[in-house]
Amino acid sequence: MDRELQEERTRYWQQNLRILTILLTIWAAVSFLAGIVLVDWLNQFHIPFSGFKLGFWFSQQGSMYTFVALIFIYAWLMGRLDREYNVYEE
Repeated sequence: MDRELQEERTRYWQQNLRILTILLTIWAAVSFLAGIVLVDWLNQFHIPFSGFKLGFWFSQQGSMYTFVALIFIYAWLMGRLDREYNVYEE
């Protein structure tokens, strides 16, 4: 029984780390690539009806929207994972 519990905990943390890795990769791509590295290339595109260049928008506002969305996605995914492994709080 103890070995099964340890294996279940290991699977839980492996899935947790996979979720974190994916979300942190998205965070890094948006903040570093879209906000710094690719800003000049993205500036050739404009956001309709606003006139803002896409690179400027990502570096000023788009990255913040993405970060907030990632927080909600993480909470939702972890809630599902916690229920799957029966470690959730009511």
